[in-house]
Amino acid sequence: MTVGGVLSEAFALYRRFFTRFFLTAAAVFVVLNLFSAIAADAGADADDAVAAFWGLIGLVVTLVGSLWVQGALTATVADVRDGRADEDIEATYRRVRPTLLPLLLAGIMAGIGILIGLVLLIVPGLFLLTRWVLVTPAVVLERLGPTDALRRSWDLVKGHGWTAFGVIVVTIILAAAAQFLFIGVFAFLPNFLQNWIGGLVANSLVTPFVALSWTLMYFHLRGGAPVTVLPA
Repeated sequence: MTVGGVLSEAFALYRRFFTRFFLTAAAVFVVLNLFSAIAADAGADADDAVAAFWGLIGLVVTLVGSLWVQGALTATVADVRDGRADEDIEATYRRVRPTLLPLLLAGIMAGIGILIGLVLLIVPGLFLLTRWVLVTPAVVLERLGPTDALRRSWDLVKGHGWTAFGVIVVTIILAAAAQFLFIGVFAFLPNFLQNWIGGLVANSLVTPFVALSWTLMYFHLRGGAPVTVLPA
């Protein structure tokens, strides 16, 4: 597995199934970003207690919704690796729904560990992020529980840490730059619409590529065959 190889496969699949990935992400982000825009609008002119309440609600909704999207995108990658989309978007979300609680628990456990590592010395947090980058595929595709998924990701990445870290860094940089650009396109809109529409478009365009790259790492490290993308 190489950084260039993973990203090349990710770009190929992203182009080939762009509409599928975009709509899969947009199906949830249209609600998530609407809620975020409402929460931001409601909290802007409110006192500290009300603003904190809306902020907390927004955090919970965003966390759950984002994990559901990540799970669905992971399942979509597994579906389209052979060059065909065999499952519709609704069926993908139905299939991923039973894994939402394990995903949430695993995400919280990993997030706490990574946050503590970042606060303490940064490097331990980045190390844990790298070792646990494959938690979502482990939960969604192998139906593992939170603890087993963390262990499975750790074992898969072992011996390939620098390559995995390279993929993480490149995809995060590309995602941040693209998201900044796409949101900037909607800067002329009022704040509410900018937060909703701009965030919806940016997240729906960027999140699938990150999920693609990280899920393809899982298949490489698990021993899956290389991706062959057929022409449209």
